[in-house]
Amino acid sequence: MKKLIIIGGGASGFFLASNIHHSKWKTIILEQAKKPLQKLKISGGGRCNITHACFSPNKLVKYYPRGSKELVSVFNYFQPSDTFEWFLQKGVNLKIENDNRVFPESNSSQTIIDTFIQQTKKENIEIHYNSSVITIKKFKDKFEVITTDSSYYADTLVIATGSSMKMWKILNQLGHTIIPPVPSLFTFICNDPLLHNLQGISFPEAEIHISSIKIKEFGPLLITHWGLSGPAILKLSSWSARELYKMNYKFILRVNWISDTFDNAREELIREKEKHPKKSVYTLKIYNLTQRFWNNLLENLHIHDKNLADLSKKDINKIAESLTNTQLQISGKNIHKDEFVTAGGVDLKEVDFRTMQSKLIPNLFFAGEVLNIDALTGGFNFQACWSEAYIISQLLNSI
Repeated sequence: MKKLIIIGGGASGFFLASNIHHSKWKTIILEQAKKPLQKLKISGGGRCNITHACFSPNKLVKYYPRGSKELVSVFNYFQPSDTFEWFLQKGVNLKIENDNRVFPESNSSQTIIDTFIQQTKKENIEIHYNSSVITIKKFKDKFEVITTDSSYYADTLVIATGSSMKMWKILNQLGHTIIPPVPSLFTFICNDPLLHNLQGISFPEAEIHISSIKIKEFGPLLITHWGLSGPAILKLSSWSARELYKMNYKFILRVNWISDTFDNAREELIREKEKHPKKSVYTLKIYNLTQRFWNNLLENLHIHDKNLADLSKKDINKIAESLTNTQLQISGKNIHKDEFVTAGGVDLKEVDFRTMQSKLIPNLFFAGEVLNIDALTGGFNFQACWSEAYIISQLLNSI
């Protein structure tokens, strides 16, 4: 019987092992941690955002800043609808939430972990914990995997270690090109006085823009105690991960809080002035802005308590400009909650995405974030793991 070693006891490794037939392969998972699937356990706030309800491969790949072209064929083979079916067959019901994120109905990542543990037991998969790989050697038709406490030999090797600097170094020594990793999916640190004491305030339709790299995003924006977060910020950080790294995460962010034009905002203010001239500017209610934000904005502009009738043309222009084009100095980044996503990894040009096999080393396969593939938040990174691992499993089961 042929031997298969899977390095990495995370999402990709366990999904692959759960689909390998023990009648075909003697399979071992090597995991350096004491417990399996720890990243999966904390994902989605402990609920496990298992995939995203996007059932068109051509639309699905648009959520991947790196790897979109290569993943078209992968998702045509195994996509979110197949993920639903696979877990349903294992007795796990999934649910689609309003934002199309998908979770187990139990709202617990432990449900998914238990499913994988049961499947690997069913397929007689050996799992070796506390097993840290030191090096990998390739002979004619065999791999030797040397760990801190033992050596293993395999006919086929799958790397599913996620973002591991140590494994990337080993793969580089074997001849693979590694795209240097940089953070992706992060929030922005900003200490501008405008944001002081506004944590928790959100803007459902904001536009953000970094002029220096000509990138824009649109969507919900959240003020936090350290700066800015929300889907718009996370999307922008993901798509521009490398550019922001080169800028050392210090740049000017332009924010349109209301997603309207300067001219429209100015006209709205003029109309309110004409309709309610005796009304205090602090009590003005426009664009569903919160009172705290509105007060901060006025104080930041040094427009003190005036009646609308007393607002000059210059005042009105300043308010309209601040609503539609606030310039904020970003001074750094923060990791987004429990998301740990990296842009970088094995160069995609060196992988055959029809099989997930290395183009340089026969019988060496890759799955998951060890590759230079990453996605937006919402279950997309996990879906890439399931799809890539499934392709490998079906190929190996057919040998």
